[in-house]
Amino acid sequence: MDEVKSRIQSSINLEKMGHQVGELMIPWSDNTVPLGYHPIPVINIKNGNGKKLLIIGGNHGDEFEGPSAIMRVSQEISANDINGQILLIPGLSFDAITQSRRTNPLDDKNMNRAFPGNPDGSPTEMLAAYLENDLMQNFDAIIDFHSGGKASVFMPCSLVYKSENDKLFQKNLALAKAFGIANIWVLGKNNDNRSLNSAAGRAHIPMIATELGGGGGVNPKMTNMAELGIFNILNHLKIYKGRNAEAESKFEAIEIGDPSASIHSPAFGLFDRIVKAGDTISKGQTAGWFHYIAEPERASLKLTFKNSGIILAHSNRGIVKKGEMLALVANKVAIGE
Repeated sequence: MDEVKSRIQSSINLEKMGHQVGELMIPWSDNTVPLGYHPIPVINIKNGNGKKLLIIGGNHGDEFEGPSAIMRVSQEISANDINGQILLIPGLSFDAITQSRRTNPLDDKNMNRAFPGNPDGSPTEMLAAYLENDLMQNFDAIIDFHSGGKASVFMPCSLVYKSENDKLFQKNLALAKAFGIANIWVLGKNNDNRSLNSAAGRAHIPMIATELGGGGGVNPKMTNMAELGIFNILNHLKIYKGRNAEAESKFEAIEIGDPSASIHSPAFGLFDRIVKAGDTISKGQTAGWFHYIAEPERASLKLTFKNSGIILAHSNRGIVKKGEMLALVANKVAIGE
């Protein structure tokens, strides 16, 4: 049986110079669109023969700082300003964006757990396969914007995949340092191979992701950080010189070396949190109390940290279910200069 090629089509021509606005078209027949396609808006800016950068927001549909920054940049830069190419996708999981939800309502799948995808699968699987096998191959670098969404809040950081290819890892680190956030989260042995970071690693394309706060809205400080980071990367790649780069000069790398050091909800109840993302914590320190709100006769639990470290993210929810992340703990690691 012949291998299925991508069913996704694009209305833009990646080789065409100038400023184009178009869409990726996902052919999926459902109750809302029985005989048509589901669009994903894209903006392509191209001039000259410089480096090519792919910028993605809305991988998850309830994370809006990246999409906001991408929309700003798309209207600030013209083709005459650059030497190279910038493809901007402000809302990758566009149907999820429109409903402000993490997963795609068309198939209830998580975009960042769908790679390498399936060109003949569900909408999310088709899109993952298109990105990994067709689209990203055209670019020299990738940025993928994330935040904690509705469920959590992250300490601002860039993310780099530590692949076995050290040359690629060093390029990832260079992108992270150029982006300009002091904290760099190294995705090592516990990285999920279904993520966009792993897809870029398999394609040998330098990439960073970001985690910029969270809460499910638009945080002005985080959006400004994202916008500045885009311009810093454009300067780093020599695509755009219209704005001076502003970046940290000192960087701190962190890694989740022991996933069991993080705290998860022991049952259904209320998490009474007393720590926050970015806090340095000690072994035995209290993270908060867990209240059995549906069973008030039960004694509340004091939740403590197993190890010392840094809180990378905390839950943004009060009512939590068993197994939910309450506090994500990381530790400093050496990455060299």
